[in-house]
Amino acid sequence: MKVLYLLFAVFLLLFQATSGSADPLFADTTACRSAQGSFCRAGACPPTFAATGTCHGGLMNCCSK
Repeated sequence: MKVLYLLFAVFLLLFQATSGSADPLFADTTACRSAQGSFCRAGACPPTFAATGTCHGGLMNCCSK
């Protein structure tokens, strides 16, 4: 039972160190999200939005009004 506590503590420390790794790595994703009202979406944009670029290395659309 004491091993579970130690294992939980090790996992907690490991995942704490990787918390910032979910940041966008692609320049086009950062550019899309920096524009006001823009977002990334897989597939077509909603009816009131237009595709103005790409995200995630060209895999997704950057949608904006």
